[in-house]
Amino acid sequence: MEDINFYLDYAEEMMNNSVDHANNVLTKIRAGKAMPNMLDGIMVEYYGSPTPINQVASVNTPDAKTLMIKPWEKTNIPDIERAIINSDLGLNPQNDGEQIFINIPALTEERRLVLVKQVRHEGENGKISVRNARHDCQHNFKQLQKDGVSEDELKIFEEKLDKMTEAQSSIVDELVKKKEEEIMTV
Repeated sequence: MEDINFYLDYAEEMMNNSVDHANNVLTKIRAGKAMPNMLDGIMVEYYGSPTPINQVASVNTPDAKTLMIKPWEKTNIPDIERAIINSDLGLNPQNDGEQIFINIPALTEERRLVLVKQVRHEGENGKISVRNARHDCQHNFKQLQKDGVSEDELKIFEEKLDKMTEAQSSIVDELVKKKEEEIMTV
């Protein structure tokens, strides 16, 4: 019985990690609004080592279409600009000697549709990851059955596992739906 609960807890943890990962990936997909977390994956050369941008500067949004990056040290401005330009975000930073501004261009209808397709793809990847956690747990259940756990107990835990999988998949669906609405809102 302990082994079954252990595997259920493990599956739940893996499913939660899958949902968190899907959420992080979806958050980074640009929806036409300036959001400080858009720059979370960007690393800046800081005294010879790659450092996250939010550890060398503050990132704010003065309005819905502009990101403002204020480095702790002005000498980092060229390194921050280079890191943003070299990222795959397609952003064009401009500086005034004190801080960096990034204007987020409005999305075209064609670009919105491409982003929605990308969002759906990432959502499906998240759901596949949830199902893979379920599959791993089911494999462990079969091993426990060989070790003598009754079929009735396994049936009960299979149902719990299925409900958990369904709940986590619906969370991913909600994240995708919310991101699609965000992208399609003009």
